[in-house]
Amino acid sequence: MQYKGYKRQRAVSRVKPFQVMTVMHQAAELEQQGRKIVHMEVGEPDFSTAAPIIKAGKAALDNGLTKYTPAPGITALRDCLVDHYASRYGVSLSRERILITPGASGGLTLLANLLVAAGEGVLLTDPAYPCVRNFIHLLSAQPQLIPVGSQQNFQPTIEQLDQYCQANTTGLWLASPSNPTGTIMERSRLQAACDWARKKNLHLLVDEIYHGLHYVDDLPSVLELDQSCFVVSSFSKYFGMTGWRLGWIVVPEAHIEMANILAQNLYISASSIAQHAALAAFEDETRLIFEQRREAFRGRRDYLSEALKGLGFILPEQTQGAFYLYADISRFSHNSEEFCADMLQQHGVAITPGTDFGECNGNQFVRFAFTTNMDNLELAVARLQRALQ
Repeated sequence: MQYKGYKRQRAVSRVKPFQVMTVMHQAAELEQQGRKIVHMEVGEPDFSTAAPIIKAGKAALDNGLTKYTPAPGITALRDCLVDHYASRYGVSLSRERILITPGASGGLTLLANLLVAAGEGVLLTDPAYPCVRNFIHLLSAQPQLIPVGSQQNFQPTIEQLDQYCQANTTGLWLASPSNPTGTIMERSRLQAACDWARKKNLHLLVDEIYHGLHYVDDLPSVLELDQSCFVVSSFSKYFGMTGWRLGWIVVPEAHIEMANILAQNLYISASSIAQHAALAAFEDETRLIFEQRREAFRGRRDYLSEALKGLGFILPEQTQGAFYLYADISRFSHNSEEFCADMLQQHGVAITPGTDFGECNGNQFVRFAFTTNMDNLELAVARLQRALQ
């Protein structure tokens, strides 16, 4: 028993704090002191949930739809997603391949347990969403980090995949659009990654959480290219339902049964109220709201990217998706954590250090989230200008 406890302690000890949550907490404490803080740290849209979704959620409460649902989710919502993949991507899916999860985090937890065993390695880009590394650590598995930079649009090349693949590697996890960089994998590069993973007999998982929030003409789902891949997605970002904690995964036919068993054990079911509310997300009226908000994000991106460049930040790539700018601060500092702490404490601008997202040049970068209105963005730019003079 002592040995097992020791192993468990070692796995937990590898889990690092989610720094963006710490920054958000510190910003909230300053606000309680009466400070005006511009929040650009957390990846949460400032728009409230669209009115049709709220209306549907209230109706679910009024109608008593508050009990457990089947572990993979309610049939109506899964059918909406079947139609969504058919209309947006031209992909035909069976309902059974789609499981509704308590947020994308719930989906990633399920997929990590489904796909990764102790001692195995999983290829991840660096920088990347930090919690993914921690999910893998908790399984006593090995995150195998691929350093990516602006020269390859912060996405891995096939040469890098060959270089960093090890004898114990069993999977490749990608994100398009990526957090924190906002870059995407073009169709040809995504196809090449699929082909490479198949050749190596590795599973391929793609985080498509920010799909819908894209500013390019072509943003393919990996399911258009290879039906053997795994997908995790979310109602949080494009659909604006962060606090409802609702996401979904798509698994190949051969993994449906075990995915359901894991769902039953890990979380029983996602929120019934959130699921019924999300049905309204696929109505024409609601989609129009989402598209209007996407254009608002595009305008914020354009303004902030030009403003930051004017202040001396280096922006390696134009953000292609999500709502982040990953900015090089090397003209001002070589310690992103100290830089972010100073911007928050002294100047009232909350941003996230690059060290939250990995080991590759983390002290050289910070992430700006343009998830606040234009007035606040202009205030942040003015404060940054004063701070950097």
